Amino acid sequence: MTTPRATKTALNEQFARIGKALASPRRIELLDLLAQGEHSVEALAAEADMSVTLASSHLQALRQTRLVDTRRDGARIYYRLAGDDVFELLTALRAVAHARLAEVEQVVRAYFGAPGELEPIGRDELVRRAAGGDVVLLDLRPREEYEAGHIPGAVSIPLEDLEEQLALLPPEAEIVAYCRGPYCVMAPRGIALLRRHGYRVRRLEDGVAEWRLAGLPVATGAEPGATATPRLTRW
Repeated sequence: MTTPRATKTALNEQFARIGKALASPRRIELLDLLAQGEHSVEALAAEADMSVTLASSHLQALRQTRLVDTRRDGARIYYRLAGDDVFELLTALRAVAHARLAEVEQVVRAYFGAPGELEPIGRDELVRRAAGGDVVLLDLRPREEYEAGHIPGAVSIPLEDLEEQLALLPPEAEIVAYCRGPYCVMAPRGIALLRRHGYRVRRLEDGVAEWRLAGLPVATGAEPGATATPRLTRW
């Protein structure tokens, strides 16, 4: 007969499996990438700057705890988050770390600067601004991530192409830039470049994954076509 103590220990051992799966900065990075949409092992390895062998090893650890799912297309394996609850767990982990560990704030300040320097705008304010149609929303992520899911009306210009495609952005408009979320480094780099060229630009506090979890609409696929003066879609 199983004792209450044995039952509690057995349960906690299973809970601890999730903690062990997350006890790697590289696995947290992989989960963050998968929050943007499905990726092949090769694409994940390239984005995370690791070998395919190492990426596969970390992904297997995540799969063993059912934090990610896979599908096969020929010889290629694609990974995705097992559910929104996995991203909610990742978000909660970051929030607790930011609240409890002073080192997190030190790293954030070292890269992003003082709070407010990027003039962050929240989801609610952005939705209100959509009614006026006076904001250009700029998605700085790789094109594949944009096509997997983006905020409706966003213009896709990957960070690496931004300087060459500045002419696509109307100089008189206010721009709101976003990337993979609050700790993504692409938006700060893009904002710095745009401001050097005289654009008025702010940063969206969150990314597409947070947007979707908030119950807001997400579009998929490529842009329907370039326009002379892109504007944010009204919802």
